[in-house]
Amino acid sequence: MADVELVKKSLIRKSTSDVNPLDYGKLPPQAKELEEAVLGAVMIEQNAINEVIDILKEDSFYVDAHQRIWRAILSLYQNQAPIDLLTVTEQLRKNGELDAAGGPFFVAQLTNKIGSAANVEYHARVLAEKFIQRRLISTSSEIIRDAYEDTTDVFELLDKAEKNLFSIAENNLKRDSSDIQSLVFKELEELNIRMNNDQDHLNGVASGFVDLDKATGGWQNSDLIIVAARPAMGKTAFTLALARNAAIDHKKPVAIFSLEMSSAQLVQRLISMETHIPSDKIRKGNLEPYEYQILTSKIDHLKNAPIFIDDTPAINVFELRSKCRRLKQQHDIKMVVIDYLQLMSGTVDGKGGGNREQEISQISRSLKGMAKELGIPVIALSQLSRAVETRGGDKRPILSDLRESGAIEQDADIVIFLYRAEYYQLDQDAEGNPTKDIAEVIIAKHRNGPVRTVRTRFINRFAKFENLDELGAGDQYLEMNDSGEKRKFKKFQSRINEDEAGDKDNNSFEKRHKPEDFNEDTPF
Repeated sequence: MADVELVKKSLIRKSTSDVNPLDYGKLPPQAKELEEAVLGAVMIEQNAINEVIDILKEDSFYVDAHQRIWRAILSLYQNQAPIDLLTVTEQLRKNGELDAAGGPFFVAQLTNKIGSAANVEYHARVLAEKFIQRRLISTSSEIIRDAYEDTTDVFELLDKAEKNLFSIAENNLKRDSSDIQSLVFKELEELNIRMNNDQDHLNGVASGFVDLDKATGGWQNSDLIIVAARPAMGKTAFTLALARNAAIDHKKPVAIFSLEMSSAQLVQRLISMETHIPSDKIRKGNLEPYEYQILTSKIDHLKNAPIFIDDTPAINVFELRSKCRRLKQQHDIKMVVIDYLQLMSGTVDGKGGGNREQEISQISRSLKGMAKELGIPVIALSQLSRAVETRGGDKRPILSDLRESGAIEQDADIVIFLYRAEYYQLDQDAEGNPTKDIAEVIIAKHRNGPVRTVRTRFINRFAKFENLDELGAGDQYLEMNDSGEKRKFKKFQSRINEDEAGDKDNNSFEKRHKPEDFNEDTPF
């Protein structure tokens, strides 16, 4: 019994005097002394508030009294009133928070905590870091709690966790402003690089279409490019051509997010574009022996192309941003293609916020923000409204036809419309030119350059866009099969996109196929 009493007494002594709170739990990250120093510095130095106003917010302070004092300081700052011990005390009294803030004596004591405001910015940044740590702990604890619940949907939890973590970074990690001297110096360096560039002064990701690249200089970093058209105009085919040309011809890693078509369907289209074999034959597996030999000989560089395809349906902007960040970190992607914008969700749960126009506005702003954050061009496809079909004349699209939100037009750096008069059974355009196999790439908005219309060739059989002055592969393919004649190598030419219209021999069939790729039975 004596031993038991001794144990009890020792426990009582420990509970009353020797207990360390850290033995039973952890205190949130905080720096009370620095909080007092920052508040004191702001009250004794007139310009101190300007150094910390964009770093700190009310929640950056851990102590409740300090939050109330900071709130009073902000009120004075917004009203352009002087900030000192007396004005802060009076503002607290007006707010009815003077006693809750510790009283006049406590506020006065803060000015004695520091001699000058020389290091106030550094102190403020430490407080901001402590606040971020607290937010991370709070978010992580919430995730851990929900993860133990059997009723929690794991994918919804992943989206929620990603959204919360992203909001911490978005709300607290802000870029500093840059002085004009450093910006001019950086621009001069990039200008020298562009002047020494041997690719016709393209300083962005090349599209592979000569006239389009002359108008844009290539797709520029941080730009949001909207490609819009009515259904069946070839939006997916056009953006696949852009991705193919960037990845294969210029070795630029490209990410494609397809919300409409599966990755297998996109690959079938790419193979058709690359081999000039109709996609329906590839889909059905109905290939002639010589077609299969062409396919196997042409597919190697497509297999090795730095193209990354994600066909997650109804992806939300937070998941998209996260995946693009990982692709940028792991593969240094240079361009993102999204097919298409209206199929995206602006919320984590995918249920929308009730107002579709506001949701589309949020999506377009997020895509523009992602382009700036990653420093790469983002190409997003968009549908056009039915107003195009009801309009008379040639039914050429205009900016007001963008569907569901005017924010798309506002956020985009470039807006491109695809238009094929042949689709509307118009044999000639306004100038009397034939429209067969012609697709117009209309640059309707260009924030940093001219607006113009670029004519391209569209081969419906292969769902492929090409430069207008290239040799027609579609016609050659049909001629060979309809006539049934066997042709020699030198009389069959391929129409794979080239960077520039140069030596015609570079487009010849011999340059793209090796004789050993074919046997004696090949019908040429």
